[in-house]
Amino acid sequence: MSGLVGNTPLLRVREPLAPAGRGFWAKLEGFNPGGIKDRPGLYMVERARARGELLPGGRIVESTSGTLGLGLALAGMVQGHPVTLVTDPGLELSMTRLLTAYGARVDTVPEPHPTGGWQQARRERVAQLLARHPGSWCPDQYNNPDNTAAYTPLALELASQLGHIDVLVCSVGTGGHSAGISRVLRQLYPELRVIGVDAVGSTIFGQPARTRLMRGLGSSIHPRNVAYENFHEVHWVAPSEAVWTCRQLANSHYATGGWSVGAVALVAGWLARTGSPDSRIAAVFPDGPQRYLGTVYDDDYCAAYGLLDSAPAAEPEVVGRPDEKEVTRWTRCAEVVDPLSRAGSANSLEEVDR
Repeated sequence: MSGLVGNTPLLRVREPLAPAGRGFWAKLEGFNPGGIKDRPGLYMVERARARGELLPGGRIVESTSGTLGLGLALAGMVQGHPVTLVTDPGLELSMTRLLTAYGARVDTVPEPHPTGGWQQARRERVAQLLARHPGSWCPDQYNNPDNTAAYTPLALELASQLGHIDVLVCSVGTGGHSAGISRVLRQLYPELRVIGVDAVGSTIFGQPARTRLMRGLGSSIHPRNVAYENFHEVHWVAPSEAVWTCRQLANSHYATGGWSVGAVALVAGWLARTGSPDSRIAAVFPDGPQRYLGTVYDDDYCAAYGLLDSAPAAEPEVVGRPDEKEVTRWTRCAEVVDPLSRAGSANSLEEVDR
């Protein structure tokens, strides 16, 4: 079953997201059985077993907004481990049913953490379950270096398929695939530019954490797998902008996906329009559209949240630093720093002043 994962196709994306004669290459990770996180799901379990951290028959317990859950369900099936997935009420009912059909136990937290949101509430529930099940193991996707290393094959696939890459565009959630792919490709192409795509309301790159509709990118905590030093700039994208782009992709290229795909395609299309016509741009599409039929592709859902009111602006707004102001629409920033490092520097200065 693990042989079903990898060697996903590329699609050339052109009009209407890019003008005639220009475009970008989309790596269609939705062609994996469960999406892009089949890769780290299998790899993290394999490495934990090799180190003796996960013993035969031990339970796998992890927090997920959906896609990694599919990868862990696959890994549990391949390696013979029961799987418990901790999620929240925002997980689509269809995804809950699918995870259950694949043999996973789905545990839903009832309310968010007061400051850490749903992600922190899920992580605390994971800790409770680990204590309850002796011999259980948590991949800890937010901080596990195996989550990053799992994407080495994807990076090599891109290099083999494209021959040369000038720009890499990735969504950022746990930070795993952006860090893993960029680490390998920067060794092959030292001049590579790496563009991170985050969600409005996410705290990963220094914005305040807010309630978010979009799942699969963004975070209300600071994952330690994010390779801040690899990024040349970051773009924040709002839900309505991602929806518009997802639907444009579906209508023009057939291949589309969820929130992350829409956000990444919006930014990659802009780069194709405004950059050098010779620039070779690779964009990672983490999944397909199936789990989003009740959200991104549901007119009633989108209308209820005001997601169909207008198309995105032709250009992103620009801020000089991530904490300059709270962004509410597509915005780019060329200064990328680890917010925890910035906070540490500020605290050190305060101590000196005292």
